[in-house]
Amino acid sequence: MAKTNYSFEKRQRELAKKKQQDTKQAKKKAVRENLKPGDTGRDPSEGHS
Repeated sequence: MAKTNYSFEKRQRELAKKKQQDTKQAKKKAVRENLKPGDTGRDPSEGHS
C-alpha cells in the first residue's frame, strides 16, 4: 500500500483556504465600492445611539 503524501494534502488545504479568503476579500471590496463616498453603510432613519 502506498504511503499518504501529507505534504500534498497540506498544500491542497492551504490552496483551498487561500481561495476562500480571496473570494471573501473580493466580495467585501465589491460591497465597499458600491457604497457612496459619504455613506457609512448605516440607515439614516436609525438615528445615533
